[in-house]
Amino acid sequence: MPLDQYYLLGRSGLRVSRLALGTMNFGTGGFHAAYGKTEDEVRPIFRKYLDEGGNFLDTADFYTAGESETILGKLIAETGTRDRVVLTTKFTNSVDPADPNAGGNGRKHMIRALEASLRRLGTDYVDLFLLHTWDRITPVEEVVRTFDDLVRAGKIRYPGLSDVPSWYAARAQTYAEAHSLAPMINLQLPYSLVQREIETEHVPMGQELGLGVTAWSPLAGGFLTGKYRDGGAGRFSDAGNQWTDRDWQLLKPLEQVAAQLGVTMAQVAINWVATQPGIASAIVGASSAEQLGKSMAALDFELPAEQRKLLDEASAVAPASVYRMFTAEYQNWIVSPGLKVGTKPAGYAPAVRNW
Repeated sequence: MPLDQYYLLGRSGLRVSRLALGTMNFGTGGFHAAYGKTEDEVRPIFRKYLDEGGNFLDTADFYTAGESETILGKLIAETGTRDRVVLTTKFTNSVDPADPNAGGNGRKHMIRALEASLRRLGTDYVDLFLLHTWDRITPVEEVVRTFDDLVRAGKIRYPGLSDVPSWYAARAQTYAEAHSLAPMINLQLPYSLVQREIETEHVPMGQELGLGVTAWSPLAGGFLTGKYRDGGAGRFSDAGNQWTDRDWQLLKPLEQVAAQLGVTMAQVAINWVATQPGIASAIVGASSAEQLGKSMAALDFELPAEQRKLLDEASAVAPASVYRMFTAEYQNWIVSPGLKVGTKPAGYAPAVRNW
């Protein structure tokens, strides 16, 4: 499954690679400075991704205080690949703490944020523009109508959402459909063997309403590489994140599967995410071209059904509260004890298709 095999993103005609290049570490400023890389350091990473056929680039105005967009814009210009790549950026975070309208998802900030991103990226449009995080304040109608205005103005090709409740995404999409506005095509969310909670609502919602899911942190901040077992440092461990017993136990079957297939734990974890139902693409970052090459090799093998089952069972999240009523076992009981009902609801099919 090389990077030059492209898949449709959501219910759209936009074709993207199964692995997207995350550029949160492009630059040395702002919140991500401790893990950032200079332009010269990331240039080989960027070129390696393009040389392998990758076309899906992910950034945000918040990453390294805008440096990520600036560096990415320069690298795209250097390689003359603006029309070839699918360029994604995001907005929400404040750019001026003294200005109440310099952050959030309101129309004023949304437009200003896009204009600033376009200047840094050195382009007059982005292919995919995402709301970065739900702000709990801005009416969804305001966001959707502003997205539509930006599409009509030619400044974005497609809108999408990141890190929002499933009900919010569903309301946004149905509002767009009901009023003939530009629909969302992408939903960006954290997803990995450690974090599978989005399978409860977000994934089936995306499949039903045409939003392809792109998974960020498929390695759970590096945890699924196994490096933390030896006291390795990283942005999650440095922040004092406490992994659960269940998480530590998950590393055992992951290591077992990797050994059976002759690949790394990280490659198995990425492969599992990228090939899950409803997942359009997995976002991978890298500190070097060599590391990126290893991540891209995660698409070079097929995860056998037996090994996938082992990982599925080890990482399964037990349904809680009302969601217990939506399990196959409960549904079988309410329909008829003698009638078998499928484990997936009607219409539960991958939102992406091989091109």
